[in-house]
Amino acid sequence: MFAKDALGKLVVIRGNDPMRGAWEHRAFVPAPLGESMPAMTPRTMIAVSNARAALAALDSTARQLPNPTLLRLPTLQREAQSTSALEGTYAPLADVLVADEDEPTTPELVEILNYVRAANHGFDWVGEGRPLSMGLLTELQGLLMRGTPLAAQSGRLRETQVVIGRRSDAPPSAFSVQRARFVPSPPGSDLQAGLQLLVDWMRADHRDQIDPVVAAAMSHYEFEALHPFRDGNGRIGRLLIVLYLQAVGVLSEPTLTVSPWFEARRGEYYDHLLGISTHGAWDDYVRFFALGLQQAAEDTRNEMVALSEVQSELKEMVRRSALRADSAHALVDLAVANPSFSVRKVESDLGVSYGRANKLVGQLVELGVLDVVDANAYKRRFFAPRVIAVLTSRGA
Repeated sequence: MFAKDALGKLVVIRGNDPMRGAWEHRAFVPAPLGESMPAMTPRTMIAVSNARAALAALDSTARQLPNPTLLRLPTLQREAQSTSALEGTYAPLADVLVADEDEPTTPELVEILNYVRAANHGFDWVGEGRPLSMGLLTELQGLLMRGTPLAAQSGRLRETQVVIGRRSDAPPSAFSVQRARFVPSPPGSDLQAGLQLLVDWMRADHRDQIDPVVAAAMSHYEFEALHPFRDGNGRIGRLLIVLYLQAVGVLSEPTLTVSPWFEARRGEYYDHLLGISTHGAWDDYVRFFALGLQQAAEDTRNEMVALSEVQSELKEMVRRSALRADSAHALVDLAVANPSFSVRKVESDLGVSYGRANKLVGQLVELGVLDVVDANAYKRRFFAPRVIAVLTSRGA
């Protein structure tokens, strides 16, 4: 399968199955990224240009909103649900949006809400002007795996060989590594060196040689080919797309949800990544990637606009009521920024007493601005139905 030596090398790996004995196979070690763009057709360059325009429109919309950070959590929760689904961890989006982040009820929700925490940590890191680093990547992976069975093996580079997928033509009698669709770099110093080279590459200024969309595509491939962690590589790799675009100034507010588009096309997505390793199919991959970023940017922008409109409409409902307190409008902002919340959060965020917070929530429920997730729950959580409707309406 591997026809392009310049893209990497195949190295011998060996192991021993306690039941079946010794095995030998090959793993793929990607070559470091170059300092120029891969050769691309005009069709692909047009796709890259369209992606840049869509990202610019998204960023312009975010800059025009009074407080774009209000919309970060709801769009991030959607990203968390989709990027986790790509890795086989699925929970319905509506369940994610109304989940209690402090007490998730299923292992799936634990992992999905972990992604939200990891992403926010990364966004804050880059937003403070700190460069991407190996330390950040290991922190993100550790946050992603917190509270899961792999927590003890996380927060550091993997120390064992991993394999990805399974070939449909693999004989059932073969060892699992021999049945794998792709076998990434073996653990050890070469893996660490490869990831450090990638981090250094992402920190360098490529603006004169490589379009940021192409650079994001290149670095995403390299990370996935290295597969540096025991688990969570796909989720960290897709998060790095947004972190990179934020770091190079393409996005000022990282409210880009890339995974829903890739989730709907997961077979093509994985095929394009593999195609670079096997025969250097950069052009097809970059065009696919750019189309995904364009659609993701357009969808995210539409979602931001819709959430902003809902925010204005809900505040108008409050204005037409007998309520006149500024705290009622502040509660609308909280309901847009947090798809579900408790009275305690209202108390904390609005700086009012618990009694006042409880009364205020009740008044907005009576107005139809808010509703309760489960009226019989010990810790009741509330949500704005109009907000949830926007977040669950996007098609792939």
